[in-house]
Amino acid sequence: MKKLVSSWNNVQTVPEKYIFPPEKRPGNVTFNASKSIPVIDLEAIAISQDRDATIQKILKAGQDYGFFQVINHGVAEDLMNDTMSVFKEFFELPEEDKTSFYCEDATRNNHCMLYTSSLLYATEDVHLWRDNLRNSCHPLEECIQYWPEKPTRYRHVVGAYATEVKKLAATILELLCEGLGLEPGHFGGKLSEIPSLLVNHYPPCPDPSLTLGVSEHCDPNLITILQQDSDVFGLQVLKNGEWIGVEPISNAFVVNMGYQMQIISNNKLRSVEHRAVTNSEKARTSVAMFFIPNGDSIVEPAKALVDPRNPAIYKSFQYKEFISHFMKKTGGIDVALEPFKLQAN
Repeated sequence: MKKLVSSWNNVQTVPEKYIFPPEKRPGNVTFNASKSIPVIDLEAIAISQDRDATIQKILKAGQDYGFFQVINHGVAEDLMNDTMSVFKEFFELPEEDKTSFYCEDATRNNHCMLYTSSLLYATEDVHLWRDNLRNSCHPLEECIQYWPEKPTRYRHVVGAYATEVKKLAATILELLCEGLGLEPGHFGGKLSEIPSLLVNHYPPCPDPSLTLGVSEHCDPNLITILQQDSDVFGLQVLKNGEWIGVEPISNAFVVNMGYQMQIISNNKLRSVEHRAVTNSEKARTSVAMFFIPNGDSIVEPAKALVDPRNPAIYKSFQYKEFISHFMKKTGGIDVALEPFKLQAN
């Protein structure tokens, strides 16, 4: 438990094991307010003409950035605030209230896991400046009984939150179906069957230029919906070789495309590299819900998006094949997709 970054007191310097190689360090962490990802108002989807325009904005953001933020999305602001408060309270609990959830074994299939850096802590070369709490959410009624009982409102609040964010994900996936010209429900069922909720907690860091909260990566799943802390920058997206900060907007969600969305859309939507930097003055907490295909589900470019002028870029495979390769991969970001590309491409 003492490995948890949040359990340290008065840290004056970044420990050597947390210092990234020079080429991987974020350097001087600044945020340019003039550059950020698109913000899309979902209130407009109730009106036919506005709905079409909103869908086009989503598709353009998914192609250009792989990311966008949504406002007026239907998840109550009070619920979002309560959920963020509950998670912050959890990380502030005494050690004895969190010990039973601590785990360093990546092979264990716990319904709730607390760990630091990553589940490869014992073997990784450099540690990430973060603690993590992972809650399984499928099926919710079964998983919830294994979640923390402290704070006392944890299960009630987080359960309601998971339910509402799942509804939001279904709405966004249907808008993507509509925009891509796919049958309604194409992304439903097995392709988004397994939601998983990950809380990242980044305590203040004495020198954010030396370390990272999350290394650059793309998400392996279908789609991710993230709630940021309302007043602390940290998430960065790679755009044209430049890291741009994602502005924390109160009562907004960040949406990003995973590798499976890129594959199914036949590259019409992109999964884009992103990372998290730290802050020297404030702790930052983020809440991400990943929508993950069932391991047996078949992933392939949607047939409606493939024709002689737009041949399939990727082969057909089971998601469990992809995730097995993804967990073992070394090298650049593109390595994850290479084995699943058709040779002609």
